[in-house]
Amino acid sequence: MIGNTHSRGRRTVAALSVTAAASLCGLGLLPAASSAAARTGTSHLVAQSTKSSKYGGILYMLGSGDVDYMDPNVTYYTVGYEAMRMFSRSILNYPAVPGKATTVVPDLATSMPKVSDHGLVYTVTIRKGAMWNTTPPRQVTGADAVRGIERTCNPQEPFGGVTDFEYLIAGMQSFCSAFLKVKPTVADIKAFLSTHSISGVTAKGLSVSYRLVHPVSYFDDLLAMEAFNPAPVEDLNYLPASAAFAQHTISDGPYEIQSYNPTRSIVFVRNPAWRASSDPISKAYVDEIKISETVSATSVQQQLQTNSPTADLAWGDTPVPPAQLPALLAGHSSQLVLGSTYGLDPYVLFNQVSPNEHKAMANVKIRQAISYAIDRAALIKDAGGPQASPPLTQMLAPTAIGYSNFDDYPYDQAKAKATLEPLHLKLKFLYQADNPTQVKMFQTIQFELSQVGVTLQGVGVPQADIYAKYYEVPSVAHSGTWDLGFAQWFPDWYGTNDSDSYLQPTFDGDAFPPAGSDFGFENDPKVNSAISQAIVAPTTAQAAKLWSEADHQILADAAAYPIDDPSFATYVPTQVHNAVFVPQIQAIDPTNVWLSPGDRQNA
Repeated sequence: MIGNTHSRGRRTVAALSVTAAASLCGLGLLPAASSAAARTGTSHLVAQSTKSSKYGGILYMLGSGDVDYMDPNVTYYTVGYEAMRMFSRSILNYPAVPGKATTVVPDLATSMPKVSDHGLVYTVTIRKGAMWNTTPPRQVTGADAVRGIERTCNPQEPFGGVTDFEYLIAGMQSFCSAFLKVKPTVADIKAFLSTHSISGVTAKGLSVSYRLVHPVSYFDDLLAMEAFNPAPVEDLNYLPASAAFAQHTISDGPYEIQSYNPTRSIVFVRNPAWRASSDPISKAYVDEIKISETVSATSVQQQLQTNSPTADLAWGDTPVPPAQLPALLAGHSSQLVLGSTYGLDPYVLFNQVSPNEHKAMANVKIRQAISYAIDRAALIKDAGGPQASPPLTQMLAPTAIGYSNFDDYPYDQAKAKATLEPLHLKLKFLYQADNPTQVKMFQTIQFELSQVGVTLQGVGVPQADIYAKYYEVPSVAHSGTWDLGFAQWFPDWYGTNDSDSYLQPTFDGDAFPPAGSDFGFENDPKVNSAISQAIVAPTTAQAAKLWSEADHQILADAAAYPIDDPSFATYVPTQVHNAVFVPQIQAIDPTNVWLSPGDRQNA
């Protein structure tokens, strides 16, 4: 998924004021006896809180960056996933439990899927009492789950990771092929969905079944993707991922959207239709979550460290600024969380369809030479150093099957200069202008390439726009708006055969945007073949060998230049408790923290 350093990102990936007048008993909230503060993914020991957990209060979140789309079945960005955590529930989900945050458990489902017909059919039953906040509240059903997965390949804005499962679910490829040809209007989409269906996805009452083309070991993990989230019938009244849709969301989660001002603010308040008894994932301790999306990373860090009365957690694409990390690490700050991301954030992407400089980026020799010219160690320093951002020289993270430690492009400016200096190339580099790490890294690469005869022009854009308005729009790549750029990627799932979610959506020749995330338009038959074989490999050992072959070939093609497998560094003030980092959202889970407001300054 696209992520944030967020991203997925993100996926990317990646504060509200509250009214505590509603009765907690009426909301189904039963106070917990006690709860220790927990931080997962950190390299430091953190003292546990002796205070009892509390309900109530306003959680203030500050940062920069917005969701890509406020649409559960379309968002493919970690900031979007963070927002979905508040108001859109998944079939299965990742719990905010230390040590278990990458293992899927039932959310809307009453239990893990029942598997039948030799691994081809997965059936789940939705919990009674899981309700939409309609008037009157309405039970979430199997038909809603069917509608959700159908919406992923809509013609207006298809889900960027649909290639993860489109080929796998019986009848989905033909359904999506037909759907993408439909005129993107509300009326035409409604008409299509009323006359077409995915043959492999069926519902009866609270039950929904998924029939696969062939068995795989990771379908449980796919069901935790937001793309599979149920969608109420009212969603069909608006174009998917549209501004109108974002202003008319319906919630089955612990919170609902009270207001959304794109790129500026989001306010979540309690969903009156939600019941704690129907939700094993979210405790929903706080009454409101107020998010300000206009605060710089430096200002966010200052307010968090001084226990500002209106700063509790960082939001979205706002980690601890790299310049402030060394001091926090050296001081062994108990409030610093280093969350494991298992991703690449960022990596350099080459636009192989750019027409600029006589299609220079289509030339593998030029891409390889640029890769030799980049000093990875300098970029790691820009990101806060190797403790926070361990270097990565492959496209697979060390935890993925098929990972092997190799480096095709050790820093060698003499080798780069021999190819590049005679060409006098002038290229464009796309990056997030409001992401401090990417700004510093761009400046470093700009200088390094200038030493080998390449002039690099920066194309700095807002975090909220870089995917939705650039990478996910093929015409932008083909027009030469950018030649190189920073992208971010995190696995779509954590667990069995997760290498699929690193390489298939991003480098398979069948995964071009907008329906895929091969933003650089890599299309190597050797890569495509290795990926196709790895997906259906009968053993883990065979799959690992094939994923390794794909990884090696992607780097031989210089389709991208990996930089690091970073931790997400975030600071948690003393008034915030039960702060658990969840890799899927690349953030502390806001739906499970509780507050002791007395610890805030001037509270």
